[in-house]
Amino acid sequence: MVTPHRLRVPAPSAPPLTGHLPFTDAPGVPDPIEVTGRWLTRGGRPWFPVSGEFHYSRYPAREWEEELLKMKAGGVTAVASYVIWIHHEEIEGRIRFDGDRDLRRFTELCARHGLDFIPRIGPWSHAEVRNGGLPDWLLARARRPRTDDPAYLEPVRAWFTKIAGQLRGLDRAHGGPIVAIQIENELYGQPDHLRTLKRLAQEAGLSAPLWTSTAWGGVQLPGEELLPLYGGYPEAFWTEADGGWPDTCRKHFFFTHERDDEGIGADLRPTTVRGADPVPVDRFPWATCELGGGMAVAYHRRPRVEAADVGALGLTKIGCGSVWQGYYMFHGGTNPPGELTPLQESHDTGYPNDLPVLTYDFQAPLGEYGQVRPSYHELRLQHLLLAGFGHRIAPMESVLPERLPAGQHDRDTLRWAVRTDGTSGFLFVTNHQPHEPLPDHPDTAFTVDFPDAPPLTLPSTPVTVPSGAYFCWPLRLDVAGLRLEWATAQPVCTVEAGGRTVLVLAATDGIAPELALGADTVASVATPSGEVTPVADRILVSGVRPGTDALVEVDAADGSRVGLLVLDAATARTAYRGVAWGAERLVLCGDGVVFDGDEMRLHSPAAEPSFAVLSAPDSAPVVAGARVREAADGVFTRYTIEAAPLDTAATIEAATLVDTSVPVALVRPAGPAPEPVTGVQGRASVPADKYVETLTAEYRVHVPEDLLRAPAGVLLRLRWTGDLARAYVGDVLVADQFYSGRAWDIGLDRLPVEALRAQGLRLKVLPLAADARVHVPGQVGEAWRAAGVRHAEWVVSRSWAVRAG
Repeated sequence: MVTPHRLRVPAPSAPPLTGHLPFTDAPGVPDPIEVTGRWLTRGGRPWFPVSGEFHYSRYPAREWEEELLKMKAGGVTAVASYVIWIHHEEIEGRIRFDGDRDLRRFTELCARHGLDFIPRIGPWSHAEVRNGGLPDWLLARARRPRTDDPAYLEPVRAWFTKIAGQLRGLDRAHGGPIVAIQIENELYGQPDHLRTLKRLAQEAGLSAPLWTSTAWGGVQLPGEELLPLYGGYPEAFWTEADGGWPDTCRKHFFFTHERDDEGIGADLRPTTVRGADPVPVDRFPWATCELGGGMAVAYHRRPRVEAADVGALGLTKIGCGSVWQGYYMFHGGTNPPGELTPLQESHDTGYPNDLPVLTYDFQAPLGEYGQVRPSYHELRLQHLLLAGFGHRIAPMESVLPERLPAGQHDRDTLRWAVRTDGTSGFLFVTNHQPHEPLPDHPDTAFTVDFPDAPPLTLPSTPVTVPSGAYFCWPLRLDVAGLRLEWATAQPVCTVEAGGRTVLVLAATDGIAPELALGADTVASVATPSGEVTPVADRILVSGVRPGTDALVEVDAADGSRVGLLVLDAATARTAYRGVAWGAERLVLCGDGVVFDGDEMRLHSPAAEPSFAVLSAPDSAPVVAGARVREAADGVFTRYTIEAAPLDTAATIEAATLVDTSVPVALVRPAGPAPEPVTGVQGRASVPADKYVETLTAEYRVHVPEDLLRAPAGVLLRLRWTGDLARAYVGDVLVADQFYSGRAWDIGLDRLPVEALRAQGLRLKVLPLAADARVHVPGQVGEAWRAAGVRHAEWVVSRSWAVRAG
């Protein structure tokens, strides 16, 4: 029996408000940024930015440029970063903007590579940092921080002045990349203080077309002086250990028009401000700055976030009406060592969560050591959609179907929505959520009734929407003169190849791709597989086998030539689009790829890495010190790099797997697990250092000399069990992790090489008490509580510079 899924698109809304908000770009810029009541524009065109958080002060400056290029290749258009006060001025009066704290250089690198920059200047950042980023000396002086207390505002004014000095000449008026500045973070009941902070920042010399504020949790904003930004996470470390999957996280896997999330940071929020009047949605577009790219791990609660969780949440937000996708974190990092104290959030500083001393990996798409994770590929697929079609999607309104889920625990009603301009649009489906799988939906078809165009019913034959699927299908999409009435495959991007404009689409596993073409826009159709069938006013292309050769060639009625290339789901997630060897190209590669001027760099662990290109350059690209083998791969040309000898100048860079076993010697077995203790809000606290010294299992890792000579990009990957683990070179803590079932990576090039050569690497692993109030998902039995390193291997990847032939 066919399940009816119907949606009626209302008549188009009135044009959005314009000119009503106090945001203005610098005079004379060629692409002025403006804000309407529903979307943003840039250069007069609807603009759909994608921002990703990357904390420069948590990452080695020598690697910033390559990591920024990875973010850009992943579809990020704007880099956001907290300017964390305690990282720069831990000791009063000694303000550091050198090395890994060089804010100006980081901003200039963003500009060099065409990335916008969004400094989040605080003063309070949170960011799981000690005191939320406020230096200890400031708290000793200011009795009422985060207020208009003059004793607080005086050092804040000085701090803002220092930031402005670092960013002088990098604003939009001078051709710089700063498009927005965030004031404070998660401040709920003090709109006047937010207004004061904005004024102080402007007086210090900071300027940007957009001034923003986080807006979740019933925030009270100062009129319309700050653009409200929202968020949503698939999991949370800040809830109780025994609280289960929070409903405030569950809600983000439903299509809804509710922007707020009362769960983010709720453990730090005064309850008195909850339930404040919502921000008027007709006056501000739905913009985000903290969609969960992952999640931190606290001692008492250690969530696992999978790639599909991140991907499904992101795509759902687009369907809900987002016009700015902002991720926290997009790139993980490591806390710098404090000179006076550790710099992480902890019970010792009165915060309700104990965080690891060093790691701030956040399970992010790009990891603490630059690891390219599956979530990076999931999000890049969506960002390619936004890069090509975001200017169309941004002005489209989100419309919900007639039949909606009965509540947040309804797992049986299909979750879907449409973004539409009244005649065309995009259909979104989410059939994935963490922890509690959603069922298959057999016999599914959709009908979308438009007020200004005939209805669309798709597919031609009902399909089963598989459990775990999430996708976006086009509705009446114009492609270079061809009208694609609908397709059961997700648009990826367009690329010019073979004299045609090629629309690349991604199939969904378990759903056969169909393409319905407007017959009045088609002169002829040729397909490598399947059938071409006239149906009423459409031409239906069905039975196409997705892959690199699934190119449907269409001669349009207006004389243009169009291709529709349907990639299988796995291959589509290897797609990159960028300028390589003088032209925009589509590159397929399952590893990390960056585009940098006249070269493309490939980061791969494979002995003979490969990549495929559409359209291929006139001559095969070259790689110094290696041969490049060329072969056909469907409509692509595949190039395989034949490995160079190890003594060539080829560099090693982070970060995927080479199966090289590591001998790990047990020096001392673990003692009994320490008695659990609790701290703030009755939550479990990290065991005292004395137990790490006396009760841990201790291991020694021998690092081969050849790796010590070339440590860049080498990871030690450990599978272990227990409670917490710490790594030392001598007596210096160099890495740490709380057990959550994930592998523990340690970057060899972050370690002091000479000390490592002389003293080796020590691992300490503490067992976990059976009665500890700690949430570790997915664990069965008690064996995982025992302290032990179960497997270790080296992870090595090379960086290949691919240049034009």
